[in-house]
Amino acid sequence: MAWFRVPRRTLCAAAEAAAAPVPVPSSRWEKLKASKAGVWCRGLFSDYKEACREIVVGAWERPLKASVYATLVGGAYACFHTKPDRPSFEAALLGCSNQLCLLSPWIRSGAADGHVQTLVKLHNEGRLRLASLGLLTLVYRADYDPDAALYEARCSGLSVPWRELPERVLDVGFVGRWWILDSKMKDYDVNEAEFKHLPAHMQVASAPGVQEVERSERLHGEAWTAPAVEEDEEEETRVADGDIKAAGGQQTHT
Repeated sequence: MAWFRVPRRTLCAAAEAAAAPVPVPSSRWEKLKASKAGVWCRGLFSDYKEACREIVVGAWERPLKASVYATLVGGAYACFHTKPDRPSFEAALLGCSNQLCLLSPWIRSGAADGHVQTLVKLHNEGRLRLASLGLLTLVYRADYDPDAALYEARCSGLSVPWRELPERVLDVGFVGRWWILDSKMKDYDVNEAEFKHLPAHMQVASAPGVQEVERSERLHGEAWTAPAVEEDEEEETRVADGDIKAAGGQQTHT
């Protein structure tokens, strides 16, 4: 890129200025400009000005390449500033634990409950570590608390090698989310063990279609509607009531 050539140009300008004969300055400003610091600053400003001009000209001549570079730089900047930290992970873990506590043990998802309980246990033991990698954050487990005074915890020769880090990673924080924790908490209120004895086609529930939804709404509305009585049935009911009353009156006179 153009800005990589700035230090080389600066050094070359300083060497040329030192080799060239220096005129005798007449004022303080001229003395400052003719000094080594003034020459270096003027050379640096000129180099950066030329580099900026080349960047603008290159972006104008190759807009697609400039757009790709700008997108990559902007995306990296956004990922860096939205990277979650330790308080964010602790808040997310506490929220997930509270959500599971509101459910009965017979309803909770086994995968979600086991993952959250493991994280809570490691957090209480002080064995959770966070490693910032610039654009993302890794949460991994350690063998000992950082305040432990055991020889195994303090000896650098017994520390866990970096090649075992992928096996110890528990979560990945990226663009403001903890992806593994969110994936484990999906359908946290569904206990998969209750449906493992069902056939395969009954273990998966698909979303209803538009026609099924409309039919269910229509049936629900009809359930709250009073049944309509035919006029013939009403007439027969009145006649039957009249016969009953007449029969009752005859028995009373008798």
